[in-house]
Amino acid sequence: MKVGILGLQGDVREHARLIDAAGATAIIIKHAAGLDEVAGLIVPGGESTTIGKLLDRFGILDPLRERIRAGMPVYGTCAGAILMAREVRGPEGVPHSIGVMDMAIVRNAYGRQVDSFETDLDVAGLDRPLRSVFIRAPIIEEVGSGVEVLAEFDDRPVLVRENGMLASTFHPEIAGDERVHRIFLDLIEEAG
Repeated sequence: MKVGILGLQGDVREHARLIDAAGATAIIIKHAAGLDEVAGLIVPGGESTTIGKLLDRFGILDPLRERIRAGMPVYGTCAGAILMAREVRGPEGVPHSIGVMDMAIVRNAYGRQVDSFETDLDVAGLDRPLRSVFIRAPIIEEVGSGVEVLAEFDDRPVLVRENGMLASTFHPEIAGDERVHRIFLDLIEEAG
């Protein structure tokens, strides 16, 4: 199975390493044509405004939305989750958002870089806690009725699923645990 990783910014290599460890083949995607080669796509963390602008500049944004709406599974971490949200709340919007997941999110809600932290999360379907790294993380303030919450921190969703879409406000790729990536691979298999 070939899984794309958006290669415009963020933890591209770290995601690729975990996809390979989970038994799939990682393909770095930098152009819209690459979307046709993969069964699913990871949108890594980074800076959501920058990633959105690059998606638009390189002509990937509209084809990506179309592929997701047609059923291609997608997984966004941190900034990727922000870009996937239908609503970004707060003083700064996100131009060029993908806007496909029924959730409202607030950027950098835990504070600045110095406020970053690690914690262990209980994740639905996993047999032991997942070490999770939050870096200038967003907060998911609201989810739609079709969104399943897989993990919470401080009574707020931090890992959510809606059909073939998965989003986390943390970075599992930094901790090096491929179990969330395996959840994503299962979504891709379900999408068939």
